Amino acid sequence: METAIDRFIRHLAVEKGLSENYQLSVRRSLEAFAAWVEKEHRITDPAAVTLRHLTDYLARRRLVDRLAASSARVHLIALKIFFRHLAGKGLVAVDPAEPIDPPKLEKYLPDTLNEPSVVRLLESIDDALPLARRDRAMLELIYASGLRVSELTGARLENLFLGEGAIRVTGKGSKTRVVPVGSAACEAVTAYLEGERPTLVSRHSGSEIFLSNRGRKLSTTRVWQIVKERAKMAGIESNVYPHLLRHSFATHLLGNGADLRVIQELLGHADIATTQIYTHVDQKHLQDVHRRFHPRS
Repeated sequence: METAIDRFIRHLAVEKGLSENYQLSVRRSLEAFAAWVEKEHRITDPAAVTLRHLTDYLARRRLVDRLAASSARVHLIALKIFFRHLAGKGLVAVDPAEPIDPPKLEKYLPDTLNEPSVVRLLESIDDALPLARRDRAMLELIYASGLRVSELTGARLENLFLGEGAIRVTGKGSKTRVVPVGSAACEAVTAYLEGERPTLVSRHSGSEIFLSNRGRKLSTTRVWQIVKERAKMAGIESNVYPHLLRHSFATHLLGNGADLRVIQELLGHADIATTQIYTHVDQKHLQDVHRRFHPRS
């Protein structure tokens, strides 16, 4: 099983070109199943895995481990693509995961910050303090351009066009897109590049725009920590994280009249259905306003 998993992950990396984060997610799911099926059934060969083994495992994760439907879906999809690959290569006689349908996902609306809260978060950062210009530039850029945190940390100087107000980023599936950068974000990034980034550069530095205090590329985990720290310092009690600013970017655009197809392009969504969730957010806002102000609501 271990060898089959290693080969499959290499297939995802080399032949499919999928992101490292996706590879890690799939590996975690497959290794968790491999450990369970070996412990419970003494099976170490993928060819010996049956539909019953898979359904028992998934049922245990949902009922005993109380795994959410979204997380169970992630595990199931990893198992399905793994065994489909093995069956296609003739390494298993039958794909045991083929009959299993992914669980239905609970419908939810993404959290967002309202516009005054975003302004409060950004303007609370004192540029005179250490690393403040970097942090202000990062938050401004996430909100201005709707970047994923991985796109932010991977953004490079040669792909930044402040004169044109644009940045080229690499998103999911190694797809690149060019997105606008607003004037406030351009000013914040310029202040960081001219006044703070030079002091962070070391012999280990690459051309990533945002550097750690040791001159290295920032990790996505560190960006999460920075966003939470800045929100706490701004006195914002709600749970603030990088993707929340991306959600807020899309919701505020829609609320101010932007076309859904344009928002899809800006976010880098392959499917318009992914973007359509923001229409529900906007409709909820309209319903709230109606209930608050209509005399017969």
